[in-house]
Amino acid sequence: MDRAMIRRVLVANRGEIAIRIARSCREMGIESVLASSEDELSSFAAGYFDDVVSLGEGDSRETYLNVSRVIDAARAAGADAIHPGYGFLSERAALASACEDAGIVFIGPGADVIELMGSKSASRQLMTRLGVPVVPGYDGEEQGQDRMTEEAGKIGFPLLVKASAGGGGKGMRVVRDPGGLVEALDAARREAGKSFGNDRLLMERYIEQPRHVEFQVFGDRQGSVVHLFERDCSIQRRHQKVVEETPAPLFSPELRQKMSEAALAAARGVGYTNAGTVEFILAPGGEFYFLEMNTRLQVEHPITESVTGTDLVRAQIRVAEGQPLPWRQEEIFQRGHAVECRIYAEDAENDFLPQTGTITTYREPSGPGIRVDAGVMRGSEITIRYDPMLAKLVAWAESRDAAIDRLVRGLREFVVLGVTTNLSYLRRVVDHEAFREGKVHTGFLGEHREALRKERPDELAAIAAVLAGVIPAARSPHVSSSLPSVWDSLGGWSP
Repeated sequence: MDRAMIRRVLVANRGEIAIRIARSCREMGIESVLASSEDELSSFAAGYFDDVVSLGEGDSRETYLNVSRVIDAARAAGADAIHPGYGFLSERAALASACEDAGIVFIGPGADVIELMGSKSASRQLMTRLGVPVVPGYDGEEQGQDRMTEEAGKIGFPLLVKASAGGGGKGMRVVRDPGGLVEALDAARREAGKSFGNDRLLMERYIEQPRHVEFQVFGDRQGSVVHLFERDCSIQRRHQKVVEETPAPLFSPELRQKMSEAALAAARGVGYTNAGTVEFILAPGGEFYFLEMNTRLQVEHPITESVTGTDLVRAQIRVAEGQPLPWRQEEIFQRGHAVECRIYAEDAENDFLPQTGTITTYREPSGPGIRVDAGVMRGSEITIRYDPMLAKLVAWAESRDAAIDRLVRGLREFVVLGVTTNLSYLRRVVDHEAFREGKVHTGFLGEHREALRKERPDELAAIAAVLAGVIPAARSPHVSSSLPSVWDSLGGWSP
């Protein structure tokens, strides 16, 4: 595609990532259009856009996941480019192909790369040819029970059964002994078929207490590829990330060099363009293995922006126009430390069950080093239709200890009432001694389950105090500073 100046971008997404993209577009003098389902036309996100176009009525399968509706919306809005954000159609080769057919710029990699990297089996095989370490396992075409059982015996137990397509922990099972293999294969196959329309599976050796470390990569059409360092995403629940940070704790320069070289080899090997992420499993002994490549912007990209001083969305748009990368590898460096928490409408005390309701009180933290990317406000209705993530809280500081202190402060100041959230749970996680020491791994939340349980004070009294306006009064400049904080009177509890 010849180089073309992008003037009007359709964002086929919702919530905080839609707002994030709109902000960069506005700074660049580019008009932004939100493609929204009919029921969200007047959402909080819509107010950040120059225009809003409807994707029609129905659930996400009929709106945000409908390629033809998204293309029609772009045409109706006069958009010359589409940014898919993350989730929904962001890693669907069908959208990238449809954009090419319609003469619309797709802000992301090519359809062929998305399709290749969308298959865990195909990507494993490619990485093996490129010399990138992969976890020992089986990713062959033959999927019969006898062959899978035979290969499982070669891999050894415990092993991990995974869906070849998709992500988010769906179609994934840990099998600790041969007796549980058949049941795990059947369950994973059913879930993979339902979630991704593809029931193909692969099996890998299960590594106990690994870390999840990913590298942000970026490529342009001129053949340049760079990395913007690593992110540690080991704090997870149900195989989904909750807390991310960069630089990774307890991470040697030698290991960073080896992993970054592997990430760049993976990106170059597929001719990658635009923003992507190469994800690795890091074993306790220091061995690392390719996990997958995400062909899109990641939820946790703000921490990379915080320590490198970059705008990844701006760079995505420029590269999509055909321009070269705005940085050379030697110009990219890290300064300070950043940690991100994902704020969910969920009950952390009840297996992280998603919650619904209307937000009656909403107050974000602020101050030096604090960034909040949110998709909600007071009055926002949280339903079961979409992912329960409400916002992301990022804290940056010169050191990891200071960044954690700042994050804990931010979590204490973050108030969301009307729907149950994981705010207080997150505060206990990042303030836990083991987290502060950098002793993180993907089983962290399970290992420290009892220590992270909530000690419940009189929450009704606290909520009543908020609704009665005690907090604003107590913080008024006309009230003596010698008066105790309402949080102090509630035993240090905050929503």
